[in-house]
Amino acid sequence: MDYQTSSLTYEIDYSLSEPCQKVDVRQMAAGLLPPLYALVCICGLVGNALVLLVLINCKRLRSMTDIYLLNLAVSDLLFLLTLPFWAHYAAGDWVFGGGLCKLLTGLYQLGYFGGIFFIIILTLDRYLAIVHAVFALKARTVSFGVVTSVATWVVAVLASVPGVLFSRQQKEGVRHTCSPHFPPSHYHFWKSFQTLKMIVLSLVLPLLVMVVCYAGILRTLLRCRSERKRHRAVRLIFAIMIVYFLFWAPYNIVLLLSTFPELFGLSDCESSSRLDQAMQVTETLGMTHCCLNPVIYAFVGEKFRSYLSGFFRRHVAKRLCKHCPVCLPEAPEHTGSVYTRSTGEQDVSVGL
Repeated sequence: MDYQTSSLTYEIDYSLSEPCQKVDVRQMAAGLLPPLYALVCICGLVGNALVLLVLINCKRLRSMTDIYLLNLAVSDLLFLLTLPFWAHYAAGDWVFGGGLCKLLTGLYQLGYFGGIFFIIILTLDRYLAIVHAVFALKARTVSFGVVTSVATWVVAVLASVPGVLFSRQQKEGVRHTCSPHFPPSHYHFWKSFQTLKMIVLSLVLPLLVMVVCYAGILRTLLRCRSERKRHRAVRLIFAIMIVYFLFWAPYNIVLLLSTFPELFGLSDCESSSRLDQAMQVTETLGMTHCCLNPVIYAFVGEKFRSYLSGFFRRHVAKRLCKHCPVCLPEAPEHTGSVYTRSTGEQDVSVGL
């Protein structure tokens, strides 16, 4: 689990001035988190697996945007594959050993930061395609997409390293935990560093990039001749920003309050327990964002939906019912106004 929220499974918190019993927090985690994690895992795996299927089998990774969408789906899948282990941990004890504790923490954080960074890159990609279309003709190539994707994964690995180094299995009371253990001499420094790193990379930076890029995109779209496409694109832009903020801002706010409780007058046992419970709810809310990524960044696009529909007609419906209407040959695809030379994707006014 995340380096901060893993501590929520402790039954006793010794970081306060007096030991704080947190039995209610433990019971809430055991009852709430496993079913929620299972639901997020199933929905996220299905959605992101469909994205991979369409990108590889239908679109065949012919554009830079395809490369970024592929990497975003891989990031989400890495993140989601760790959830069954955290669900088991929330319901009971950590029984998977110290090696898996570090490995799963690393995969969780790698998928987490990778997902955030590729959302940022997709925003920049859309900005280039719409606002600087002439430059995009030369810059937005598949090879450049591969190079920037590799660089992004390197940055995600570096961001994940501290969490992996400090995570380990340890027996606390009658239970085994998988959680961060900072050096006692620098405990407050590393705890503060990890929290501020999380807030800057997962909230401040993405929102800053979105605001700047989408402001430029909106100015360009307002000059679009098609009013219907313009309104649709504007709605999509605001949906992306609002959804991201609603799903991740609560978690980052609670994380900040939990790390610096004395600054907000929340250092008593009751407040600490409530913050832990809020952390459980808000982190799970944030996790569900990876289930929405396929909808926001892929399935909203007409072209992507067309590929997905065609795939199911050819490979699924055709086998189940050869004479059904959905299996009839498709009409030739018209690409006139919704296709651009620069990206091979939808017209920029559509927003994807």
